[in-house]
Amino acid sequence: MTPLPVVKLFNMKKITTQIILVVMIAMMAVPVWAQKTFRWEGMVVDQENSQALWGASIKLKDSQRGTVTDSKGHFVLTSTQSSLSISIHFVGYETQIRELNSSEKSIAIKLIKSSFLNDEVVVKATRADENSAMAYTNVGAKELGKSNLGQDMPVLLNFTPSIVTTSDAGAGVGYTGIRIRGSDATRVNVTINGIPVNDSESQGTYWVNMPDFASSVASVQIQRGVGTSTNGAGAFGGSVNMQTNSFEKDPYAELNASGGSFGTIKSTLKLGTGLLGGKWTIDGRLSRVVSNGYLDRASSNLQSAYLSAAYFGKKSFFRLNYFIGKEKTFQSWYGTPESRVNNDVAGMNAYIERNWLSEAEAKNLLESGRTYNYYTYPNQTDNYAQDHYQFLSHHSLGVYWNLDVNGHYTYGRGYYEEYKADASLSKYGLDPIQMGSNTLTSTNLVRRKWLDNDFYGSTFALNYDANQGFKFTFGGAWNRYVGRHFGEVISGDNLPSSYLGHRWYQSRSQKTDLNLFVKMNYALSTKWQSYLDLQYRTVGYKMQGTADKMQDISQIWTYDFFNPKFGLTHQLSESSKIYGSLAVGSKEPSRQDFIDNPGTTPRSEFLTDYELGFERAASNYSFQLNAYRMQYRDQLVLTGAVNSVGEAIRTNVPDSYRMGIEASLNYRLSRHFTWQANVTLSQNKVLNFVESIPDYDTYGVKIVNHGTTDIAYSPSTIAGSQLTYSWKGLETSLLTKYVGQQYLDNTSDENRKLKAYWTQDIRLTYPIKTSWTKNLQASLLLNNVANTLYSSNGYTYSYVYEQKVITENFQYPQAGFNFLLGLSIRL
Repeated sequence: MTPLPVVKLFNMKKITTQIILVVMIAMMAVPVWAQKTFRWEGMVVDQENSQALWGASIKLKDSQRGTVTDSKGHFVLTSTQSSLSISIHFVGYETQIRELNSSEKSIAIKLIKSSFLNDEVVVKATRADENSAMAYTNVGAKELGKSNLGQDMPVLLNFTPSIVTTSDAGAGVGYTGIRIRGSDATRVNVTINGIPVNDSESQGTYWVNMPDFASSVASVQIQRGVGTSTNGAGAFGGSVNMQTNSFEKDPYAELNASGGSFGTIKSTLKLGTGLLGGKWTIDGRLSRVVSNGYLDRASSNLQSAYLSAAYFGKKSFFRLNYFIGKEKTFQSWYGTPESRVNNDVAGMNAYIERNWLSEAEAKNLLESGRTYNYYTYPNQTDNYAQDHYQFLSHHSLGVYWNLDVNGHYTYGRGYYEEYKADASLSKYGLDPIQMGSNTLTSTNLVRRKWLDNDFYGSTFALNYDANQGFKFTFGGAWNRYVGRHFGEVISGDNLPSSYLGHRWYQSRSQKTDLNLFVKMNYALSTKWQSYLDLQYRTVGYKMQGTADKMQDISQIWTYDFFNPKFGLTHQLSESSKIYGSLAVGSKEPSRQDFIDNPGTTPRSEFLTDYELGFERAASNYSFQLNAYRMQYRDQLVLTGAVNSVGEAIRTNVPDSYRMGIEASLNYRLSRHFTWQANVTLSQNKVLNFVESIPDYDTYGVKIVNHGTTDIAYSPSTIAGSQLTYSWKGLETSLLTKYVGQQYLDNTSDENRKLKAYWTQDIRLTYPIKTSWTKNLQASLLLNNVANTLYSSNGYTYSYVYEQKVITENFQYPQAGFNFLLGLSIRL
């Protein structure tokens, strides 16, 4: 392995970000002045058999503090208050509220097994817990709901640690994306109830296909780094694990309506029967989100529905979920030339000349302003629908054993339509057209690229938990994806009818994924917990036919991976702990990597992830500090260029790494003020990056060796802050986000980067008390109140022409000040 260069870890350019970090670390050093301290010891056990419950969560009311029981069910609490109110929670048991006073010294808490198994049991096998020795963040439905006024899930998660979000249309609706620790969507594993969501071919997640899905989510866990073994595509930057539904005993009806800037309107209707006959529940949702988008013509018309039926038995739990998403989105994939973003007229004119823009295209560029959209054809749209079916089940096999068996099927279909000016007929497999004495070899035409696919499989998890210092899970999944791609010419100037409907390419791709894992938690002592996770994964590709450039993509590949993970957690005290872990991850190339890199074979990539963390919780604050080093071999990194549908093109680099520190704080400043903040300081490097630049003078390639460079789209600083004031139900939050500069490719070229940016949002929520509703709440979200003009994403490509290196930079500008106003009614 190439030795790492000696480099300065952090080169901060924003003194304000340094201040945030210093303040957060200083919180650790706040002296605790001498006060009388009260101490409680307790045991949490199963009421039926008195077995100790290891990992039960103890939370103090109106406090940041909490603890978990050790392998013997034991816990300790201390406080300067003589009385406490605590809640005790354990998966599969009824939550208990308990009042403690100073006269009690030893507490025995007996939890009752829930008559209705909570949906948490379905996702338990793929989620991290307090003893997993890794960095993660949990976000509940209540927190998501505060900002859920129409924007997509990535935007709702924007203020969690190490996350950067993007929006093609600039307003958070339509095509949006998420990066974790600088890793793009293809490296972020996404699951719903443990079922894989990532597209099997591109390995990314298209949130536009699941509009308003946040309205059906009960909780989200974001794991950073390799994380625990999960189902679907390998996690190389993080995981987003979503759980739908929560048990609703009583019937309900809920209407959410919101609207605001850029013609954005969201309407959601939710209904639930409550418990029927002591056994059944049925829940449903209908949603519609429309928006004109910030960019010109970047409109979205999104519709979705969700239906879930559950059966609760004494020993088993069954749930059937059906949800559908349908979208029609005007394309804004092309991005905006950097000269247009900067209002550089000379630069725009040079761009027009270099790229032979037509008079109409040049006018569009020069007159559009910052909201420029390259596409002007009225039906330049993406049209796609996706149906999801999930069957989830949980079975008690005895006192210590339980089994989850799940099945799923997803059917996707749709196309995107494009206008192509002066298109060569030969590129579509069409013969020239004889028109009198002239021969037509090119014309203006309209084409559609279709995708029709099936994704199906099963997941399972066999769990053993005797609550005697040992827990065990054997799980896995078998999934198969079949994708059918084809393109059709649907119209064109002077095209004969026989040419219409012509398919110029057609292919079939199949991917089979088998994943088996074993997870074990073992208590080495009451203070030391160990974690072991071993995963075997095999992936098979089979591709047949031609892609859109009529290139033959027929090939067969098989990959086998072994991914071990090990961690240790040491409980320093009731309020603090340290942990460390070592995890190995591996990942196959995507179908698109083969298509975008003709003549080369993309290689599998491998990652070793080292994590070291510290956590502390006090009565008025909780603090987490996590250090990581992610060492890659043959990482597929973004080149900065994009393909014909706006997807980033990737290439292997032999050696690269990500290294950083993540800190997060939740601090109750006073009775009315709370502050949640996080900061990530990192270094993300490619060792000895070699750039290949097409040379149009020689029809060859110019090679440039750049040495050690920054990985594209990986800011060295990411920070988020939520300062909240609460008074008589009114909650006002100032939301601040800072993202450092990002290079558009791996050259560290100062002329190919996105500038750092700050944004500030203001969020207000106010519950209105009435006698005729269970809940009535008004919400107002003021986004980017400082009207910061920034871009969160972009791309670049270079070429040699007339002995000069020409670089074209493109950005995706984000909206300035905008707002969303919402009203929620629950009956």
